[in-house]
Amino acid sequence: METAPSSEIRTERARLAAAREALRRMRKDVLTTETALGDAVVDKYTNAVLRRSRERRAELLTDLPDVPLFFGRLAYPRGRLFDDGEGGLRDGNRPDSPDLGYIGRRNVHDAAGTPLVLDWRAAVSTAFYRAGPRDPMGVLTRRRYGFGAGGELTAFEDEDLTAPEPAAETGDGLLAAEIERPRTGPMRDIVATIQPEQDDLVRAPLETTLCVQGAPGTGKTAVALHRIAYLLYTERDRLTRAGVAIVGPNRSFLSYIRNVLPALGEVQVEQTTLAGLLGLGEAERTDSAEAARVKGDARMAEVIRRDLRSRVRPPEESIAVAVGTRRHRVPAEDAAAILKDLTAQDLPYAAGRELLAQRIAGAVQSAMERAGRPCDARTRGRLARSRDVSSAVAAIWPKADPVRLVLGLLTDPDRLARAADGLLTPDEQRAAMLPGRPRGPKSARWSEADLALIDEAACLIERPESVGHLAVDEAQDLSPMQCRALGRRLGSGSATVLGDLAQATRPGAVRDWDELLGHLGRPGAERAVLDRGYRVPAQIIDFAARLLPHIAPGLGAPSSARRSPGALRLTRTAPGGLAAAAATACAGALRAEGSVGLIAADADLPALRRALLDAGLEAALLGTDENAMEAERLVCVPASLAKGLEFDTVVAVEPSRIAATAPGGSARGLRLLYVALTRAVTRLHVVHTEPLPEALAAPDA
Repeated sequence: METAPSSEIRTERARLAAAREALRRMRKDVLTTETALGDAVVDKYTNAVLRRSRERRAELLTDLPDVPLFFGRLAYPRGRLFDDGEGGLRDGNRPDSPDLGYIGRRNVHDAAGTPLVLDWRAAVSTAFYRAGPRDPMGVLTRRRYGFGAGGELTAFEDEDLTAPEPAAETGDGLLAAEIERPRTGPMRDIVATIQPEQDDLVRAPLETTLCVQGAPGTGKTAVALHRIAYLLYTERDRLTRAGVAIVGPNRSFLSYIRNVLPALGEVQVEQTTLAGLLGLGEAERTDSAEAARVKGDARMAEVIRRDLRSRVRPPEESIAVAVGTRRHRVPAEDAAAILKDLTAQDLPYAAGRELLAQRIAGAVQSAMERAGRPCDARTRGRLARSRDVSSAVAAIWPKADPVRLVLGLLTDPDRLARAADGLLTPDEQRAAMLPGRPRGPKSARWSEADLALIDEAACLIERPESVGHLAVDEAQDLSPMQCRALGRRLGSGSATVLGDLAQATRPGAVRDWDELLGHLGRPGAERAVLDRGYRVPAQIIDFAARLLPHIAPGLGAPSSARRSPGALRLTRTAPGGLAAAAATACAGALRAEGSVGLIAADADLPALRRALLDAGLEAALLGTDENAMEAERLVCVPASLAKGLEFDTVVAVEPSRIAATAPGGSARGLRLLYVALTRAVTRLHVVHTEPLPEALAAPDA
């Protein structure tokens, strides 16, 4: 590994500087070059669209000074990467000098069009992630770079892919250093360290829906984010029209991942919670475990459909429609036949109303024509909008509001009993009722399960817009009804679904991936398993994996690519000394590099944070500040919000209390503990006064 400021490093620094200058020129050209027709078309709307398009292209070319513009290099035999005579970078001027491809976060070329940096998503860059001595993919050498503060190139390391046997040093030095590099603040991209099995998933085609079961530390969240960046590179036009969205479990998680895609040059991706995607506002109440289970069950879809359709009633008498001085009638039996035909089509509720008005108007028009009244192409439309037809439609097929429908259903026991007859038991019906019996939508406080029911009703009334690709993280916590809500947003699009069944902590969550994909409408999705971790040391993974036989007996234990001295520490302290011991552990963790997370049962966090502040340790509190991960190196994390996050050091306080606070039974509590223990990527320090849960208390613990 070359680290001294040799002539080669100086040459590489010069190339990096030249690439940055070229990127600045490319961005300036976009901003200063007149857009075609921009000034020639005297159309404010067209010009605004063209200007916005130019601004978006400029955004994609924005340089991030602290982020290396390239991170690797591939050397090919001369003429393999660049045809002779067509330019390109070469290693010197020798006739046999190899072609050089610098791999980075976006394409960069000089004024003559010579490529200086190749986008990591380009097909030619695949070899950077997959080539090896057994299959060099035409590559002579692979070079990785090391960077210091401010993005300065400080080292490089070459791997000879033509050697018959792997060399003693195969490039893992800088690769391992980058993987293990301490981090603070939000998640960063892993574009320089993507592993072959991750790259296979990242480069899956747009038409493929992926379901990834990933153990802690295997990079499943990074895979989803990098797959989106890849798809936007290869299918930008299609996805720009259709849209892309990332759904995370909570706002803290979204804050944690928000910088990854911008660092990869992608800024036009919606990152939201499920409630945000549904557009119904955030939940204001938490259901009991039984209420969440019942309202999350797929049977509720039929309950809501029955209640909505019960509003449609055949007319009891003929429909009279005044046209001028004459009244034309549609007999009740004719109107009933029209209604029967429409309800058999299972149309969206609002579309059925509109068609009913058109069909009644058509019947009136036929009566007018039989009476010799002249009609034209606009007659039916006028009749459909007339007061008499509108009044008849309102009586037969009344308007429906999804919020009021769910509110009425969950506050009226008799109405729920009629809709749930044969579907829900009386006990389940009682569990589903809203507490407090709110009188109207403004006084109702909705839970996450309630929002999924409202969306079910809303989409029965009118189909929602869909997106081209949807990435769903921590999907193991979704209920069947929430899966249905996501499936309706997919339309003909695809999805990346990620999670870990061992981390399922929500009552009413799906039982397995087959069930989830069925409710999502993608039963044939491609499955993948990520079970090898690269950041979490083996000592931490092995310790947490003691819980797996109790929480997910069907899952194999994950493995780790590395061991780290001192990665696991257990400290039992005397009763009354827990807060002080936790503060001491945090102070010790802050003496090392990287982020520190204190994770404890939600109810214990306020007292523990006070102890940290009293000890002079600045500590942010996750859940009260969306920017907590950026505000301080030390963050207090409620166990219920820890999912999906990573810290270099985790101080896990009183595991038995974490396990005891999850609703819905002991297995769910142990899963919550499993989540808390696996947030550490360098060191885990467990501080406790009570005995560890029996599943963890192995002889060597």
